[in-house]
Amino acid sequence: MFNAPYWRLSGFYFFYFAFVGAFTPYWSLYLQELAFSAFQIGVLMSLLQLMRVFAPAAWGWLADHSAQRVRVVQIAAFASLAAYGGVFFGASFSWMFTVTAFMAFFWSASLPLVEATTLSHLGDSAEKYGRIRLWGSIGFVFAVFAVGRLLDLVAIENLPWIVLVFLVGIAVFTCGLPEAAVEALPADHDSVWTIIRRPDVALLFGACLMMSAAHGPLYVFYGIYLVAEGYSTTALGALLALGVLSEIAVFIYLPQLFRRFSLRRIMLLSLALAAVRFLGIGWGVASLALIVLAQLLHAVSFGAFHAAAIAAMHGLFRGKHQAKGQALYTSFSFGIGGTFGGLYSGFLWERAGGGITFSAGAICALIGLALLWRSRPQNRPG
Repeated sequence: MFNAPYWRLSGFYFFYFAFVGAFTPYWSLYLQELAFSAFQIGVLMSLLQLMRVFAPAAWGWLADHSAQRVRVVQIAAFASLAAYGGVFFGASFSWMFTVTAFMAFFWSASLPLVEATTLSHLGDSAEKYGRIRLWGSIGFVFAVFAVGRLLDLVAIENLPWIVLVFLVGIAVFTCGLPEAAVEALPADHDSVWTIIRRPDVALLFGACLMMSAAHGPLYVFYGIYLVAEGYSTTALGALLALGVLSEIAVFIYLPQLFRRFSLRRIMLLSLALAAVRFLGIGWGVASLALIVLAQLLHAVSFGAFHAAAIAAMHGLFRGKHQAKGQALYTSFSFGIGGTFGGLYSGFLWERAGGGITFSAGAICALIGLALLWRSRPQNRPG
């Protein structure tokens, strides 16, 4: 049974990740249609990650100090929707850069604050997080498959209107999110930097950063890579959906997974298999079987790793530090790591090709593995 308001939280996750599913794999194709270079595409696609470097920490500080997480989420969601409207009024690189930057600044506020709110509602039942978070994966699957199919029928110029639907859904569902009580703890008086400076925590953040960097080629050029090799957008959507379906399976069995293995072991295995995944994509793109196997590994390279990382952060940052802890995780991993991943992908793509670019992603995963290997074991949740 759930003490948390299951459907209201799940509805937010659905639309939030449906937006990601509509934007991440297909927006680069839209930018390509606007005649931007690969480097320009890499820069624009990296803005969502770049804003995650500093914006979540600022929003998390505001939410913790105002004790109004949900109100902050609502303001940010409607502001991101308003900023996104700018895509309908210009198509130059400078204009798209400005619009995307403002949209990403506000959009990046929502998820870490909702993660903290969800875990606050769950209390000591953090292993149930996957049963709520899986609706985000369902939303992603729905979006990548539906949008991929739709783009086989209509011109890519219609993509901005399609993406708009999901941003509206995010804004609407923030209106129904419930606030959660935050337990006051003695550690509230300690600086959050006291926790971050611990060697095991610093290495954990480093591993999370490198895992996100490893996904850079996937998030920026996966669609372009497959379409260039003759895959249709319907096939692209189906492959992306397959990967997230495997992720859903992980979220469903998360309680059993957390009971059997430590968070550290889950993350170590995920990093190792991520390296295998990106090598498979980089050098096996001509083989549908290899691409299918690589997509199934999304279950661990994102699903298991992210769930374990969220649980680890929840255990490290308690009480009034919860929002800041989740925001810092977002900033270090998806922010710094994601920005680095997008930039090196754009730099390598035109100079070295897909095989080398995805191999660089594999190297990032192995660096993350080495960092986490040096850390002290993390406790299991609950």
